Formats: sequence, C-alpha cells, structure tokens
Amino acid sequence: MLKRILIIGAGEAGQMIVREIVSHPEIDHEVAGFLDDEPALKGKTVAGMPVLGACQDLVEVARRVPVDEVIISIPSAKREVVRRIIGLCRDAGVPFKIVPGLLEIIKGPVGLDQIREVHPEDLLGRETVEFDEAALSGAIGGRRVLVTGAGGSIGGEICRQVGRFGPANLLLLGRGENRIYDIEHELRNRFPDVKIEAVIADIRDQRGLNYLFERIRPEYIFHTAAHKHVHYMEAFPEEAVINNIFGTANIIEVCLRTGVERLVMLSTDKAVGPRGVMGATKRFAEYLMMDGSRNSKKTRFMTVRFGNVLGSRGSVVPLFISQIKSGGPVTVSDAEASRFFMTLKEACMLVVQAAIMGRGGEIFILRMGEPIKIIELAKDLIALHGLRPEIDMPIKLIGLRPGEKLHEALVVDGEQVADSQHSHILATRAVVPDGLDIGHTLQRLQELVAGGNGEGIKALLNDIIPDADIVV
Repeated sequence: MLKRILIIGAGEAGQMIVREIVSHPEIDHEVAGFLDDEPALKGKTVAGMPVLGACQDLVEVARRVPVDEVIISIPSAKREVVRRIIGLCRDAGVPFKIVPGLLEIIKGPVGLDQIREVHPEDLLGRETVEFDEAALSGAIGGRRVLVTGAGGSIGGEICRQVGRFGPANLLLLGRGENRIYDIEHELRNRFPDVKIEAVIADIRDQRGLNYLFERIRPEYIFHTAAHKHVHYMEAFPEEAVINNIFGTANIIEVCLRTGVERLVMLSTDKAVGPRGVMGATKRFAEYLMMDGSRNSKKTRFMTVRFGNVLGSRGSVVPLFISQIKSGGPVTVSDAEASRFFMTLKEACMLVVQAAIMGRGGEIFILRMGEPIKIIELAKDLIALHGLRPEIDMPIKLIGLRPGEKLHEALVVDGEQVADSQHSHILATRAVVPDGLDIGHTLQRLQELVAGGNGEGIKALLNDIIPDADIVV
C-alpha cells in the first residue's frame, strides 16, 4: 500500500523530496501535497503537487486528505516553528520526520535516506557548526593522543571523533575501569587500525602521572576529567578542589616536565561570574592554564569554554526524557532560567579544533546563538514525545539549586574577545587578577582541603575570583 506524504515547505528542499519520491516508485510513497505559509502559493501547484494550505491548516487538511506521514522540509526553520508543526502533527494524529539542516542541503541533494526523526538538536534554533575535518585529520593523524576522563560522555565522544582522524595511539585515561572497559572495546571495534590503550589512572596522583607520561609520551592531551555537577560540589567543595584544581595542576606540571606538544582543557560557562564552587574551581583552572602557558617553552595550553551539551551524561535533556517516559512531572528550576546549548559532536569537535589552531593561552568559545529558556526546551521535548506541555505532561518548578544561576554568560568582564581562524569560534584569554600568587593559593587550598574546611574554600575562591559570588 502506498504511504501518502504531506510535505511542510514547498521550497527547494521540499521539491527535492518530491523528485526523489517520483523517481523511485519502488519505495511505495506518494506525495499528497504541500503546506506552505506563503499566501501566494495557496491553491497553486509546485513541482506538480498541490499546495493545500498553510502550516496552520495541517489538522484540517489531514481530516480531508489521506495522510500517513508528515515531512518537515524547512531547513532554516526556527525552533518555535518546528515545535508548532510538531504540535499540529500530534493534534492530527500523524507521525512526522524532518529533512537535514540547511548546510546539508547546500552540500548535496536531499535523499529519502536522509529524512529522519526529529532530534533535540533540531530545536536549537540554529545550524549545527561544521568543522574542517581534512585539516583536523592532517593534524591528528599519526599522533599519540591521550584523553583524560575518557569514560565520560564528552571524553568518550572526543575519543570517537579523534579515532576517525587516524592517530598513531589513542590512550584512554580514567579512574573508572568499567567505563574505560566499555569505551576501549567500542573503539577497538570501530577503529581496528588505531592502537587503542586503556590507562587506569587518577589525575590527582601526580607521582603516578609522572611515571605514566614518561612511559607513553603523549603529544596531544584533551583534559576532560572533572567534577561537573554544581549541587554536589556545593556539598563537597573539597572534592571539587582536589579534582578540578589539583588534578588540572598535575596535568599541567607533567606536560611542562615531559614536553607535551598541546594540552586542551575543558572549562564551562559556569566559570564566568561563578555562583558555585564547581564554576569557581574551573575558573581557577583557567588561571592555571594561563600560568602554564606563560611558563612554557614547548607546550601550547588552550582552554575551551562549553555551554550545556545536549545529551551529555547528567545534562537536562536525558533527565527530561527520563521524566517524560516515566509519566512526569518534568522538573524545571525556574521559568526564566536560560542556558547556552551545543550538541555533543559540536563540543567535541570544538575541542579538537582548539588543539590544532591554538597558539597558546587562548580560551575558545563556540558561537551558540541566543540562550534558550530551560522551560521552553522542556516543552519542546514533551512535544517530541507526542504530548502537550502542561496538559498531557505537567511541568513542575522546583527552584534553583545551590550554586546555580538564573542565566549564564560566556565572557568575563574585561576579557577581550576576537574572531579566530574558524568563523564560528571566538577567542579570548583569561584575565588573571593582578597580584594573584598561583603557588601560594594552591598551598592555601591544600591546607583547607586537608582540614576539611569547605567554608574556608568557598571564602578563598570568593577572594581570588573578582566576579565570584559563592554563598558561604
């Protein structure tokens, strides 16, 4: 039986779909027509198919015209438009799919095999960023690459991306042997020509790192290992300091001592105007990277500031999806809370890009467009599951947790932001406060950690970071 397709959008992408369906009768699809919001097209014929109305007419059109599936074919559609169409599909009881984004349309014709389910990243309201993979392959190919925190969602994805570029060795460093086991075996199967090595080690163990680096002599290091959960680090500030600060200091020291070529550290937008210990420790880690760059004759030190990464372990998207699947409610901190978002692939490719274009001392930031309200993202995900926000699926406001901010920023006051070699990446440098003695501060933090003085840690971080406002 023929599957009847209603195409939303009568532009070039929609017309390509028509041509694909017409030229492949063996797939048993036929086009019922178009919906398009251009008033002049109503009642007209495009690519031999009728324009049956505007997008808002979807429910009415589906009642009078047999429709088995809707294809959203507006590559440049804003997230609000996509969500509205999804809601109309839900009201009409018709399944839906989406065509690729505009960049993929430009690179080649839309094939039916490219049409897919709607993903959370389709609701970013912007095109995902493309990177020069040939240049990345030329830089990474044949290198010895080590990833700390390789068992994490971001560390693991960096390994997957790096593996595609043919490194001589890919070393997976982590404390958790079960996660390292999983990513090691996945990568061995995926990249049989790359020498994959699991390294069970702790970045907090400086002596162990020194021995390890003397043996394996990595050239590129992607440092992703860190504690990242804001509310946990408010409760356990000593752990945040040990892992995020001392661990990073250990990595920097061993890079300097063994002559590692490039080190890229992951930071976070929560390091800007930090209201919590996690963000403050990552901000101090940025200071450490800048200090390392100043003292280095060989190693290039680069930092990448992330927004929220869609789909990473512990982020809001997996949480919301889990809550939706379990019947709700979906919990949102505050109706006005907003965040910058990037896809997991964008985040990891940004890290690799930073490694090859950094000269040392830079902080790289992806252009992520406008921040998105968390509550709007929750509504988007509810709609993607065929439910109506606040009607079929309740949303519960639970208040900001300790250390959380209502809005995030990407740049610290006083930092000079400039374009980089990549059109979608900005570059700046950490402004280390005048008179800050890095060595003395590390010593004071060590004493406070040894004494279990969490309040003292928070007070010290407030003192040394000008825009910090941590509740002690």
